[in-house]
Amino acid sequence: MFTKTHPLKTLPAAMLVAAGAIAATPALADDFYEGKTIEIVVPFGEGGATYVAAKFLEPFLEKHLPGSPRVDVQTRPGGGSILGANWFEQNAEPDGETILFTTSSTSNPYVLGMEAVEYDLAAMRPAYSLPFGAVIYVSPRTGIDSPAGLKEPDMPLIYGGIAAAASDLPTLLAFELLDLDIQTVLGFDGRGPARLSFERGETNIDFQFTPAYMSQVVDMVEAGSAVPIMTGGSVGEDGVLSARDAAFPDYPSVYEVYEELNGEAPSGVEWDAFQSIGAVTFNYGLTAYLPAGTPDEVLEIFEATIAAINDDPEYQQQSQDAVGGYSLLPASEVTESLSEALQPSDEVREHLRTLLSEEYDVDL
Repeated sequence: MFTKTHPLKTLPAAMLVAAGAIAATPALADDFYEGKTIEIVVPFGEGGATYVAAKFLEPFLEKHLPGSPRVDVQTRPGGGSILGANWFEQNAEPDGETILFTTSSTSNPYVLGMEAVEYDLAAMRPAYSLPFGAVIYVSPRTGIDSPAGLKEPDMPLIYGGIAAAASDLPTLLAFELLDLDIQTVLGFDGRGPARLSFERGETNIDFQFTPAYMSQVVDMVEAGSAVPIMTGGSVGEDGVLSARDAAFPDYPSVYEVYEELNGEAPSGVEWDAFQSIGAVTFNYGLTAYLPAGTPDEVLEIFEATIAAINDDPEYQQQSQDAVGGYSLLPASEVTESLSEALQPSDEVREHLRTLLSEEYDVDL
């Protein structure tokens, strides 16, 4: 484990879909997908959160897409999702029949300009996103019972994570933005082992994504062995990652905690870096991408389909336990903000690369 003691390629312009360009109601053939099979490519192995969510959505897509196509979830693991995303870039046709469904494990390497990346997320066309919130919590042994306590804990704060460039990145950026004195131990095999380390008292500050928090941490909170402090937040109507997570409206966002600690709204490269990585991790945590060049007609179909799924009482009931109860976000609510998050300024990208290289020994 690693303990922290204290020239990028040019990203192409996104193929944006203006909100007004996507039809509110479909003027489409009812049989568009009749007799067809949609392949959803998950660039991870079976059993992970992305695969589980894709399989959960599978019957709802079959039910509400026009023509009732067969939806087939296929895994293509390898390289931390890079191999599957590269395959999609090289092989998927822009006909609406092949979808890449993935997480920040795919977007972070793209944003960071890692050499192995051959895919161009910013040129792809998002069909829908499923938010994937996260809650940061502490041990009561720290004496922290509110965000203000993060600055003066009763003991040194120790965080356990997987890897700095993986799903831990937005949490590490939040710590940096808030200027917290936290010792970070990396090298855990997953968020589950990191949580067990917290339970054993080896670490005392942790985060979990919504499904794991609801199933594994809520009982700890109720028993008094964990204290929720904040969430990563959600992108509001203004496009800023400042709103509260809809699944946890009683917990402040990182944005709100910064305001509380500093008396002003966050700004600067540290905030821009957190917002860029945080948005694709939380608000657009699980995103379905269609290949570049996919026609608007297909986006219109998915716009109407996502609205129908969100209105489906079975989805509303089953999603509470399966995916945290979040509504799916259609392309009209995703494309522009996601494109901006995937294409941060050169200053932000260089800040991220320098931080990861110098403070976490990440070889990019």
